[in-house]
Amino acid sequence: MTLSRRQFVGGAAAVVAATGATGFSPSARPAALWREFEAAPSTHPQIPYVGRAGAHAGARRAPRPPVAANAVTLGATPDGSADSAPAINRALREAGERGGGTVLLPPGTYRIDDYLRIGHSGVVLRGAGSGRTTLLATRNLTELIGPYGSRYGGDKSSWSWAGGLVWLSPHARHASLTAAIRDRAWPFEGWTGNRRDEWTTLTTLRPARRGDVRVTAEDPSALRRGQLVVLRLADDAGHTLLEHMAGGGPGPEAYTWDDKTKLTSYVPYEWPVRITGVAGRRVTLERPLPLDLRPEWDPRLVSGAEPLTDSGVVGLTLEAPLVAQSPHLLDKGYNGVTFQCAYDCWAEDVVVRNVDNGFGLVAASACTLRRTRVEGRGSHHPYFCREGAHDNLVEDFRIAARTVPAPAGTQLHGINVEGLSSHNVWSRGVMETGTFDTHRGMPFANVRTEITVENDGRHGGDASAGPLYGARFAHWNVTVTNGRAGLVKIDTVAPYSATVGISEVREFDQTDVPDFTGELHARVEAYGSPDTVRPRNLYEAQRALSRE
Repeated sequence: MTLSRRQFVGGAAAVVAATGATGFSPSARPAALWREFEAAPSTHPQIPYVGRAGAHAGARRAPRPPVAANAVTLGATPDGSADSAPAINRALREAGERGGGTVLLPPGTYRIDDYLRIGHSGVVLRGAGSGRTTLLATRNLTELIGPYGSRYGGDKSSWSWAGGLVWLSPHARHASLTAAIRDRAWPFEGWTGNRRDEWTTLTTLRPARRGDVRVTAEDPSALRRGQLVVLRLADDAGHTLLEHMAGGGPGPEAYTWDDKTKLTSYVPYEWPVRITGVAGRRVTLERPLPLDLRPEWDPRLVSGAEPLTDSGVVGLTLEAPLVAQSPHLLDKGYNGVTFQCAYDCWAEDVVVRNVDNGFGLVAASACTLRRTRVEGRGSHHPYFCREGAHDNLVEDFRIAARTVPAPAGTQLHGINVEGLSSHNVWSRGVMETGTFDTHRGMPFANVRTEITVENDGRHGGDASAGPLYGARFAHWNVTVTNGRAGLVKIDTVAPYSATVGISEVREFDQTDVPDFTGELHARVEAYGSPDTVRPRNLYEAQRALSRE
């Protein structure tokens, strides 16, 4: 597959947000940056190609596996009078052991005194709708699993950015992870194990360029069509891989990388991808390469954790107890729905309420969160995307205004991305609170489009995690209701970025300075005029491009 010059399908530009955003301006004009992108969709210097983000390359309908069990028949009680977690977990486990299927939760309120685990592929937990099926959680992850310290030291709780009371993660990887937490051997959380050493080389790769969908394998004998593999890129002593992620050139070359110990722990870079074809040594990938492949980075395809695929959560509300939000970085783990080492998985019509952290993507790739909502007393991270999470889609989302004042010493972020995560999309959202939280760890090539935000949050991130932004961040048609600039207008801080069609904004007390010296090669268009350029939605427009 190659992306060619194509014509824009006009319907994508006229979409009116399902979240209630204002209508599209009748005088909208094509953005100059969009015309440039049409000519080079896979290699544009400021705009990443994200047209295949999400489960099954952005499929509009999630799979509906046949019903395997009704949790009520196994002992779940829809009147909230008893703990339903054992029955629901049993149903989920047995469905997985039989090869997959849907576990139904009929209308009602189900008390859960444990967290729910989906550890097998092809398993879906389906309620009767977020307004009809409710899970009432009674305990947090610290109580259920144990304290979870940071692998980087200090007294921080990793439940501040990991884990969920509904947790989708492959069974073996999840067991290894929770065993390490109980042993206080604080783990890495990604595809290649607790110490990032559980991988096997399938083949090394010859050089290729960002945007290529075909690569050349030195030995393709271990590869097959439909296989999920992990592209692994190691950095070199001069940190030229990190420089490449930042766009290259004098600024990144002059940057001091060696003392950014948290950032350098994130490499090798790991990018899961499905193989769609093998012909001799030529291997076709489901998505274009996110980076160049150069010999000095030892490019190879490896096997990591057995992935969780085609699993999901649909049509329910998860409600945690109405307890005060914890001080910053000391969360107990009243967390919502988290995907970990998952690929082609999804959540749809799911609400989380009164949670510490809402929806998590942790080393998860090609997942879709659609029609999700975070509400209640206020959250630390309403959405978090980290530990090398790539190609995910969050669309038609809402972060509701908090129902109680924020306690002193707490922090609010918003739609978070960090840890070298790339090619993720947040589309058609309403944020009544929060911000565009780019949390250091140099995420790159992410898109936020057609979003309305009351920009009242703050970003976080340790200095040792390095730059706020890598190259090719795009903010496209964003309405800021309170006029605050932080993390929305990014042309003065993000290298090779695009800020198009955002509200006029002003700085506030968290004013960021560029991480890189010299020219940033950032682009701004239609500043102060959201909804005056087309396409309205950058992701939808990329989906609409014709393909050969």
